[in-house]
Amino acid sequence: MAKATLRMSATEQSYLRLGLKQPGGKLPLFDNNGREINNRTIMACVEKGYAEKWFANPLKPEWLVCRLTIAGRAAAKV
Repeated sequence: MAKATLRMSATEQSYLRLGLKQPGGKLPLFDNNGREINNRTIMACVEKGYAEKWFANPLKPEWLVCRLTIAGRAAAKV
């Protein structure tokens, strides 16, 4: 059975690329301009399997601390 191809937006790909050089593939909470990454972008990457929730931040529970998955690393390099 063929695996369905998931479409990724340019925003999602840019977000994933930010984690390529981070320890453990940690994805940032803020972009290079200091703006918070939109939660919809983060959740879209999680739902597509490109990112996974890593741990809960006890000081800011609404922040989604995530890291790249193997699929996310491959998708970010395309």
